Amino acid sequence: MGRRGFLRGAALATAVPLLPAWPAAHAHAKPVQAAGPALAEPFPLADVKLTDGLFAAKRALVLDHARGYDVDRLLQVFRANAGLPTLGAVAPGGWEGLDGEANGNLRGHYTGHFLTLLAQAHASTGEAVFTDRLRYMIGALTEVRDALRRDPVVLSTPGRFGRALEHVRGSYQYLDLPAGVLAGTTAVTLSAWVRPDHDASWTRVFDFGNDTTRYLFLATRTATGVPRFAITTGGPGQEQVVDGTAPLSPGTWSHLAVTLDGTAGTLYVNGVVAGRNPAMTLTPAALGPLAHHWIGRSHFPDPVFAGAFDQVDIFSRALSAAEIAHLQHTPSPGDLASYRLDETTGSTFADGSGRGLTATLRRTWGGPSHPGFLAAYPETQFITLESMTSGNYTVVWAPYYTAHKILRGLLDAYLTTKDTRALDLASGLCDWMHSRLAKLPKATLQRMWGIFSSGEFGGIVEAICDVHAHTGKPEHLALARLFDLDHLIDSCAAGTDVLTGLHANQHIPIFTGLLRLHDATGEQRYLDAARNFWPMVVPPRMYSIGGTSTGEFWREPGAIASTLSEVNAETCCAHNLLKLTRALFRREPAPKYADYYERTLYNQILGSKQDTPDPEKPRVTYFIGLAPGHVRDYTPKQGTTCCEGTGLESATKYQDSVYFRGDGDSALYVNLYSPSTLTWTAKGVTITQRTAFPVEQGTRLTIGGTAQFTLRLRVPAWCLDGFEVRVNNTVVTQPAVPGSYFDLTRTWQHGDTISVRLPFRFRTEATPDNPAVQSLFYGPVNLVARDPRKTFLRFSFHGKAALDGDLSDAFTPIPGKPLHFLAEGIEFAPFHEGTEDPAHVYFERHEPAIVFGGLDSGVANPVRANGFTLLDDLWSHAPFRSKADFVARVRSAARTWQLSAEDTAGVLATARAAY
Repeated sequence: MGRRGFLRGAALATAVPLLPAWPAAHAHAKPVQAAGPALAEPFPLADVKLTDGLFAAKRALVLDHARGYDVDRLLQVFRANAGLPTLGAVAPGGWEGLDGEANGNLRGHYTGHFLTLLAQAHASTGEAVFTDRLRYMIGALTEVRDALRRDPVVLSTPGRFGRALEHVRGSYQYLDLPAGVLAGTTAVTLSAWVRPDHDASWTRVFDFGNDTTRYLFLATRTATGVPRFAITTGGPGQEQVVDGTAPLSPGTWSHLAVTLDGTAGTLYVNGVVAGRNPAMTLTPAALGPLAHHWIGRSHFPDPVFAGAFDQVDIFSRALSAAEIAHLQHTPSPGDLASYRLDETTGSTFADGSGRGLTATLRRTWGGPSHPGFLAAYPETQFITLESMTSGNYTVVWAPYYTAHKILRGLLDAYLTTKDTRALDLASGLCDWMHSRLAKLPKATLQRMWGIFSSGEFGGIVEAICDVHAHTGKPEHLALARLFDLDHLIDSCAAGTDVLTGLHANQHIPIFTGLLRLHDATGEQRYLDAARNFWPMVVPPRMYSIGGTSTGEFWREPGAIASTLSEVNAETCCAHNLLKLTRALFRREPAPKYADYYERTLYNQILGSKQDTPDPEKPRVTYFIGLAPGHVRDYTPKQGTTCCEGTGLESATKYQDSVYFRGDGDSALYVNLYSPSTLTWTAKGVTITQRTAFPVEQGTRLTIGGTAQFTLRLRVPAWCLDGFEVRVNNTVVTQPAVPGSYFDLTRTWQHGDTISVRLPFRFRTEATPDNPAVQSLFYGPVNLVARDPRKTFLRFSFHGKAALDGDLSDAFTPIPGKPLHFLAEGIEFAPFHEGTEDPAHVYFERHEPAIVFGGLDSGVANPVRANGFTLLDDLWSHAPFRSKADFVARVRSAARTWQLSAEDTAGVLATARAAY
């Protein structure tokens, strides 16, 4: 069933249906037949230059951000994970750091997005600043990978008495002391200079024990913020403790000491008694031999100490208060163990006690890493996923998703700079993934990939296939196939809709990868699955701006009005649907794909970027709230979410689908009317498109050079009449069918011009589950009502509709504000404007009476239980060829809706008088 038939059959109250070519989605649709080689190919970004216009203005904001953002902040989490100096940089925070959601278990993803941003920015502008930044980041990541392959080495920093040992936050490093360091002593003094760099609770200075039952520890900060010493042989419930009275100051050197003499414990901070427990009965001797003697690490799942240590000493007696005070300015080596920590190389530290108890620097997750591994967190995220049966993002948060972003960024960096280090990093990461995943049983892989959201892997299959195209390694292609999620692939290949309840963005990128796998393997089910999946989302799960998902998940097909909320249309979903749509267009250059691309690009994608410069944050939405009066949030979750990452990418490739070449370079598709210049090297021509679209309702293309080809101009599905083409000012007399291409075949001469007229019309689009809930369009532009009310606004438009269905008479242009209109006292504005005005994408149509051309018939507009009315039915047949055609349709509607003879007469009389 075509879109028009679908709209009528579902009783959608729309004056003019937008996309008559949309296929309907059914639970067991006939599988799509195999496609041959790609029929159309996009041009590289470098061959399509944006010129002044809406897209260039939006992009400029992101380019400025890309030029100025401190990339060492992005590299901080990678360097910290490898135990390298972080150059004083502060991680971005949010999802890209240790303080954000789930303790930053997704960190590293944003750096991958930024690499792609820089690569696309250079391709679009040619500016060296972007490639310079790419090479710097590639060099840093190469150093990170090398460091992960080695044992950790000392990171030396200025200390209290010379040099000191620094543990960068996120490095997971600690000092491991030999067994027997306490030597069964019945009294002890623990002494250390510490400079905590973070206020995390329960980070340890000392933790000597076997497990979480038998231990002693000295922590810099409890949950209440003060230092604590504890000793126990029976776990936390039997701890004997000494608490301090005030927090230590982060970033400042402090001296901590605790003495234990068998009857009392005393805690000192900077030489002053900070706490005392006179009823201590446990001593180190009571603990017996212990397995672990750690500095900076806990036996509990507490944070690893972040900061610096200097002059660590352990004494076999309880020092006096005077002796503790003396340590404030003069070090005195402990007789059990003493570490000056002034080494500047290596990973071991000499013991100054004379006992030869050399300390070793280690990582909590072991190490070194396996060859090729590169991430901003340890391999443990990947290892733990292999045994998980359900998701828990506070433990494991989509490590292969993060690997995808890094891999894609590295490959894009290589393609832009030709820096072979980037390809080596990408290839090595694929080698590492294959070495892990190829060893796992298929059942384990299927379980992993089905877990939300720990098993999410984004578009990694596409990226791996692209790496394989450069390396030719058979294990890389084998790796791509290890991500097959068979239930999803087989269901979609069979045309079975299993999407309800799935996490949308976890699954959309899978299908773009399947298309690349089909390219590489020829396996038919990959292609069938991707082609059948698309109409399961577009339009049945699509909001009018082009996006999909509610609270990140899919509901049942057609559930639109019933799902409007503050958390609709996750921006990543729109980004990835456009990537899939573009990939499908290569296989089948059908206008339906280009129509969807225009809808989503000109509305959700443009509108997701705020029209405000910001050197620190991308200012991109996460969710697009479609509930009435929603105000867009352009800085969600501290500014480093998945959607802000894809937002950076979207804003630097606006031009990627304006033009396609097809039929063996004998045809040029013009899919979008966007000011730009195409350099078609194979043909030796340029095509310059000059337009202010969508403010201007048309465009003008100028040919530079001479070549023969077919120019295929898209006739948008929304352009139902008036599409006109002139070549060198002469009208081309051939049919222009909405939702198709207008072909012009000739030998083009230098200076030839093609002028295209694209008349806009106002129209409404109704939701399938409530025809009274609608959105408004003017040509391709979604218009939103700006109003702070949190309930649906109600509008009546049918009474002012023209015979062709156009609603122009209902709207008054606002002078000086293009694409802004007033209707019933409310301002309507383009969704693509990135403002923080409260907006209504959807409103409620309220047409209580049958009114034609402003004339009220006095007859009530009958309505069905689902909200569909006689007027909805009538205007769904617009445009009408003539007044007689209109009156005939009114007569038919009166009969269908069983109006009385009197009401029918009144309605017909009004219809005849109205036009």
